[in-house]
Amino acid sequence: MIKRICLSLVLLLVFCLLRPLWSGINSPVVSCANVPLLDHYDLIVAGAEPEGIAAAVSGARNGLKTLLVDTRPEVGGLMTRGWLNSIDMNYGPNGEILNKGIFLEFFKGVGGDAFDPAVASRVFNSLIEKEKNLQIFLNAVRMQPMAINNDINGLRILLPNGGAREVKAQRVIDATRDADIAAAAGVPCSLGFSDCGRPDEYMASTLVFRLKGVSLIDWLKLELNLKLSGEPNSGVKRGSAWGFSQIMKRYKPANGRLLVRGLNIGRGENNRILVNTLLILGVNPLDYNSRMEGRNLAEKEIPLLVDYISKNIPGLSSAVLDATAPELYIRQSRNIYGLYRLSINDVLENRDFKDRIAMGSYPIDIQATSQSFRGDVIGKPKLYSIPFRCLVPKKINNLLVVGRSASFDSLAAGSARVIPVGMATGQAAGAAAALSVERGLPFNQMSGDPNVIKELQARLNTQGMKLYSFSYEIPCADHWAYPGLRFIRQWGMASGGYNNNYRLDDEMPAASFLNAITRITGPEMGRVIYNEGETLTLISVSRIICSLKNISLSKSEAFMYLKLAGFWDPDLLKHIQNEGKISRGAGYMIIKRYAEWNPPTGANQGGQI
Repeated sequence: MIKRICLSLVLLLVFCLLRPLWSGINSPVVSCANVPLLDHYDLIVAGAEPEGIAAAVSGARNGLKTLLVDTRPEVGGLMTRGWLNSIDMNYGPNGEILNKGIFLEFFKGVGGDAFDPAVASRVFNSLIEKEKNLQIFLNAVRMQPMAINNDINGLRILLPNGGAREVKAQRVIDATRDADIAAAAGVPCSLGFSDCGRPDEYMASTLVFRLKGVSLIDWLKLELNLKLSGEPNSGVKRGSAWGFSQIMKRYKPANGRLLVRGLNIGRGENNRILVNTLLILGVNPLDYNSRMEGRNLAEKEIPLLVDYISKNIPGLSSAVLDATAPELYIRQSRNIYGLYRLSINDVLENRDFKDRIAMGSYPIDIQATSQSFRGDVIGKPKLYSIPFRCLVPKKINNLLVVGRSASFDSLAAGSARVIPVGMATGQAAGAAAALSVERGLPFNQMSGDPNVIKELQARLNTQGMKLYSFSYEIPCADHWAYPGLRFIRQWGMASGGYNNNYRLDDEMPAASFLNAITRITGPEMGRVIYNEGETLTLISVSRIICSLKNISLSKSEAFMYLKLAGFWDPDLLKHIQNEGKISRGAGYMIIKRYAEWNPPTGANQGGQI
C-alpha cells in the first residue's frame, strides 16, 4: 500500500510539472474597448454571454456588420462574471467532443474544460478582436427592443451618460441570460419549473468563491486524496477536481436557505482555486432585490464554510478566502415559447430533427430547489439534436433567442442549458441571420423551408460544426409501462440516473405515488384518503383516486366503482399481480390514466355503487 501511494505521488508530481502552465499568468483582464455606435447594423447581438459571443463572431464571419452589446463591463458573462470556470462537456457516442466550431476554438484557447476566468476573458476578447465586422459596446445601462407591429428592427440602448441611442438592425439575436429582449417584446415565456406543475420554483443559485494560498504541493495532496478515496462521483482532471461529498455532508449551513454539496474545484492562477459548492435556495433570478438578498446570505456563510474546508479537506489547510464572484451563477429563469419547444422526452429518446442546428448529450441534471428537493439526474441521453425552430420565438419576427432561455421545457433545459450547446446555438443563429438577410426570408419562413435549412446546415459544417443525422434506440421503450414513464417524466417525477434505470418493476413507494398524482391534480384536488404506512395496492390506489375526485367510498367499493366507470384498462390490470401490489411502472400508468380520465357525470357521491 505504501509503495502504491509513493508511486502515485511521483506520477502525479511528474504529471503536474510537465503539464503546461496556465497561459498568460499575471496578465490583466481587459475587455475590448467601446467603439462609437453606428445608426444601423446588419445584426445586433444583445448579451455578451459565451453564447452571445459565439453568435456575434458567427454573424461577423458570415459577412454581417455586427454589434455586440451588454450592460456589464466585460464580456464572458457566466464565465467571467459568475466565475464558472469548468465546462459541462457534451461527448458523442464514440467519446469525441460533440460541439465543435466556435466552441471548440474557445475550448482549445483556454486549454481544456477547466481554466481561470481571466484566461476565458482573454480568449473571448481575442475571438472578438479578430473580426473586422464586429463592434462591441459595454456598460449599457439598459437594452430595449424597438419594434413596429411584431417586427423587431433594432435596440434602444440607454447610455452611461444618461442619453440613449436608437440603433437599427435587420436582425437581432437575444443572448441575454434571461431572454430579456424577447420578454420585453412580448414573446411568451415560462418561468422556472412552472411548466411542470412547480410554480415559483427555480434551481438554486450559487455564489462561487476563490481561495488563495493553495500551492502546487497542496493541490497534489488534494488530488491524491481524491484518487485514493474511492468516493463515487468524484474525480480529478487537468486543473479541476470534484468530490468530498461525504465530508461536506457534515457541514450544516447557518441559514436554512443554504445547502452545501460536494466540492467542485478549479485551479486558477497564482495559487488560487475557485470553489462551486454553496447553493442558495429561493432566489428569484428576475428580481434584483431577491438576487441581492441571496448574495448577502451567501457572503455571510462563506467565511464559516471556508473555515470548515480548511480544517477538513486535505490540501486546503492553508487556504484563505480571497474573493467572491461579481455575480451569482444563475442556472434558470425564463424559457421562451418558440416554433418548437424541446421536451424532456425529446432529449431522453435521443431524438433527431431535420432542422437540427446543434447537438447535445449532457445528462438532465436538475439542481436543488428546496430543502426537500436536493436535485436529481432524471436520465442521460446518448445523443439528441436541437431544431432551428427552438431559436425562433412565437409572435415576434426578425429575432432569434439562444442560450439556456431558448425554447426548451424547463426539464429539457437541465441538459440543453450547458455552455457547449449554448455556443453551438449561438453560432447557428449568427449564420442563420446572415442567410436570412441574403435570402430576404424571415426566420419563421426559413424554418419551414427544407432547402434553406439544408443550406444553413451545410454552411455550419463548412464553418467547423459537425451536424449529421443519427438514430439510437430509446431506453426502456420495450417495457409495457413505457407510456406511463413518458408521461410522468414530463412532470419531473421519475428518476433514471446516469444509467436510465427507472426501476419500473420495483414496488412503488406510496409517497412517490402520492407526490406524483397530487402534483398533476393541482390545488383543486379533493382530500387524499390514505393510511400512512399502508402498502400501495390496487385497492388502496382505488380509494386514493376516488378521494381526489371527492368520491367517498370504501376500498372495495372504490375499486368496483372505478371498474364500472371504465377507469381500469384490462391490459393494465393483467400486469398488476403479486397480491395487487403496485410497481413503479404500474403506478405511472395509473397516474397517466387518471390524468386523462373524466368520471361519468352524475357520479354518486354518497358511498353507494
